[in-house]
Amino acid sequence: MSTAAVEDEDVRTPSSPGSGGKGPRPFLYRVLPVAGATLVAAAGSLIAVGCFLGLYLRPTSDDWCAGWKARDLGVLGLTSDFYLTQNGRVANAFLSGVVYGDGWAGTKILPTVIAVSFTAGLVLLGSRVIRVLGGRPRLPVLLACALVLQALLYFAGTRSYQVLLWAPATISHTLPSVIGLWALLLAVRTVRHPRAAVRVAGNASAFLVGFALGTLSEPFALVSGLLAASVGLLCLPRLGPARDRRTSAWCLLWCSGLVCGLVVLYTSPGARWRRSQQPDRESVLSGGELRGTFEDWLHMWGTVTGQWAYLGALAAGVLLGLASGFRGSGARSGPGNRGPRRSVPRKVLVTVLLLPPAVVLLGSFAVAVGLRSGYGPGGWTYARTWTSFLVPMELALCGYGALVGAWGARWLSDRPRAGTVLAAGAVGAACLTLASLAALVPDVQRLTTTTVARSVAWDAQNTRIRAEVARGVTDVGYRPLYIGGLAEPFFTGNYRRDWVAACVSKWYGVDRIHRS
Repeated sequence: MSTAAVEDEDVRTPSSPGSGGKGPRPFLYRVLPVAGATLVAAAGSLIAVGCFLGLYLRPTSDDWCAGWKARDLGVLGLTSDFYLTQNGRVANAFLSGVVYGDGWAGTKILPTVIAVSFTAGLVLLGSRVIRVLGGRPRLPVLLACALVLQALLYFAGTRSYQVLLWAPATISHTLPSVIGLWALLLAVRTVRHPRAAVRVAGNASAFLVGFALGTLSEPFALVSGLLAASVGLLCLPRLGPARDRRTSAWCLLWCSGLVCGLVVLYTSPGARWRRSQQPDRESVLSGGELRGTFEDWLHMWGTVTGQWAYLGALAAGVLLGLASGFRGSGARSGPGNRGPRRSVPRKVLVTVLLLPPAVVLLGSFAVAVGLRSGYGPGGWTYARTWTSFLVPMELALCGYGALVGAWGARWLSDRPRAGTVLAAGAVGAACLTLASLAALVPDVQRLTTTTVARSVAWDAQNTRIRAEVARGVTDVGYRPLYIGGLAEPFFTGNYRRDWVAACVSKWYGVDRIHRS
C-alpha cells in the first residue's frame, strides 16, 4: 500500500461553524505532525539500536546446536531431527535451518527483518481499521504508534535480549506474532473478496498458516486460537455484526489448522521423548497444580503491571484517536465520511469492547499452564514466551486509547476553545509516550554495552580456538560468556549432561572442551 493510500487526502478541511475560520482543526493539525515525528524519531531510534546490535550477535546456548545441525544436516535434516528427537516443532526447525543455514549471518539480520515487517504490518492494519471505523488514517501518527508498540514489546520486559536478538527465542515467540499479523491482513483482503477463487485461496491459507504456527509456537497457538474462536463466535450472523458466515468460516479454518499443528507436534517422537525426560508430577488439572499455576499467573502479571512504561501504548492510542477520529460539524461529506453503517446491538458492542482484556487474561493463563507443565514451577520466568499475550495487550491498550481520543475529539469539536484543549491533549499524550520510551533507555544502554563487549570477547576466543583446532588440538579451552540469562558451557557440573558444551564441540569439530 502506498503512502498516499494511508495519508489523508484532505488535511485542511473547513473549520467548525461559528469559529471564524479558526476552529479546532488548525490547532490540532499543527501539533499532530510534530508529535508524530518526535515519537517516530524516539521510538525508531531505540528499535534502530536493537537492529544494529544484530551485527554484534554471537552464538550462545541453543545457537550452538542449531548452528552445527543446520551446517551438517541441512534444513530438511534439521527439521527431521526436531521432529524425531527434539520437540516436534517442524516449522520452528525449518525456519531455524533457514536462519542458521549460512552460519551466524542469518541471526544478525533477523532482528531487522522482524522490526521492518512488524512495522509495515502494524501500519497497514491500523490504516485498515481506522478506515473501517470511518476515520482518516495519518501515516506519521500510525508509524509512531507502530514503533512505540514495538519498542515496548522489545525493551519493556525482563528479557530484551531474548525477545529481539536471540534467534531461537525470536523464531519461537516473536516471529509468530508477525506471521499472525500478516495472516490477518491477508484475511481482511480475501474474506469478502468478490471472486470466489480469491476467497478459497484465503481460507486455504488460513488453515495452512495456522498449521505451521501450531508447529512453530505453542504459546502463540493457544492465544491466537482463543482470539480466533472468540471472534468467530461473535461474527455469527444471528449476533448482528456480520451479514454472513465468511468471517466465522475463516476463524474456524484458522483454529483447525492450529489444532492439527499442535496434534502433529504433541504426537511426534521428539515431543514424546521430551516428556519422558521430565520428572513425574501431578496432573495440570489437579488442585495443587491449578493453584500453583494461578500463583505463577499472578507473578507474571505482577511483573507486567510493575512496568508502567506499557502505559505508553495507551497514550500513543489517544494520539492516534485524536489524529484520525476527529470530526468537525463542518467537515464535508466524501470518501472519508462513511454513511450509516449496520447497527450493532448494544450487548454485542459491549462484548466486543470487553473481548480483548478477556482474551489477554485467559490467553496468559493458558501460557502459564503450558510453562508450568513444560518447565515446572519456575517456568513462568521464561518471559520470552510472554510475547504471545503482550502483543494483543499492547494492541488493546492502543485501541482503547484511540477510542478515547476519537470520542474526545468529537465531543469537543463544537465547544469553545476546542482547538486549544485538543492540542493540549495531543501534547500530553505525546509527552506521556515519550516518558515511557525514556524509561526504556537505561535498559537499552545496558543491553548495548553487554552485547558489544561480549562480541569482542567472543571474537578473541573464537580466533584462539580456531587456531588451536588448525594445529590439531582436540580438547580446547572455552571461557563461558554469559548474556541474557542464557546457558553457556559448564552450566552443570555433570559434563555428560552438558548439552551446550557438546554442541560447542560439534561446531568446532573437536572431541571435548574444558573451562579455560
